[in-house]
Amino acid sequence: MKKAVISTGNKQYLVAQGDELNIDLLQPDKRPLSFEALLTIDGDTTKVGTPNVDSAKVSAEVIDPLVKGDKVIAIRYKPKKRVRTIRGHRQQYTRIKITKIG
Repeated sequence: MKKAVISTGNKQYLVAQGDELNIDLLQPDKRPLSFEALLTIDGDTTKVGTPNVDSAKVSAEVIDPLVKGDKVIAIRYKPKKRVRTIRGHRQQYTRIKITKIG
């Protein structure tokens, strides 16, 4: 099975054909997605790019343009000082499916 390492949103992902993954939110106009491969694995052969592998592209399609992650709550509490702060954050992702590694 062919695999590749792609980079998007300052993160690297090891993907295979047919994989679905959540990446950082993309602009809505980027529909036909194409990523440069940093590394490709095809059976026993491994190609490492400097920084990208020549003639290796990873194609993907957008399944869901906006997926919200779990809510993360940060609490700051100081006893006897009346200091209580609660902050919440909910990360937004784009769900993609890898269609072709070539």
